[in-house]
Amino acid sequence: MEDKILVFRCKNGSRDALHRIYEKYRDYLLIVAVALCHNADFAEDALHDTFVGFVQRLPNFKLTGSLKAYLAICVANRIRDLMKNRQSKTVSLEEDCPLTSETDEPSRTIICNEELQRLSSILAKLPDEQREVIVLRIYGQMRFGIIAKSLNISVNTAKGRYRYGIDKLRSILDSEVQK
Repeated sequence: MEDKILVFRCKNGSRDALHRIYEKYRDYLLIVAVALCHNADFAEDALHDTFVGFVQRLPNFKLTGSLKAYLAICVANRIRDLMKNRQSKTVSLEEDCPLTSETDEPSRTIICNEELQRLSSILAKLPDEQREVIVLRIYGQMRFGIIAKSLNISVNTAKGRYRYGIDKLRSILDSEVQK
C-alpha cells in the first residue's frame, strides 16, 4: 500500500516520494544488477537509467502489482540492453573494485561489497539465461510466470533454466568446498 501512495505522490510532483522509492529499493536493485552483470559501475548505470525511465513513464504509469518486482524487471531489461550494446560481455572482477554505497555504516558497506563480489564471481560462471532466471527468482522474489513473461519464454523454460542453474551452482560450490 505504501508503494501505491508513493507512486501517487510522485505523479503529483513529490520529490520526497521519489526519493523514498529510490532509497527503499536502491540496495536491493543494485544487488540484482551486480548479480546480472558483474560490474558495479555498469550496475549503477543501469540502476540510474531505470529510475530515469521510471520518472519519464510516471504520467502514464499504473501500479498493478509489486513496485519492487516492476523495478527489478526494468533493471534486468536495462542490463540486457546495455550488454547487447557492449562489445564484450565478460568483465574482469578485478576491474569491478569496491562497490560504493551511500550508507552511514562503513562496516555494512564492507560486508555488502564482499558478499556482492563473492556472489558475482559464482554467478559469473553460469550461462546468462540461467543466471538471469536465478537472480530474478531469488533476489527479485518473482514467480516463474512473471519471469517467463518478462523474458518472453514459457514457464517451463524458466523453471528448467532455474533448475539447471541451481544444479550448476551446487556443483561449483561443492568443487570449491573440496579444494
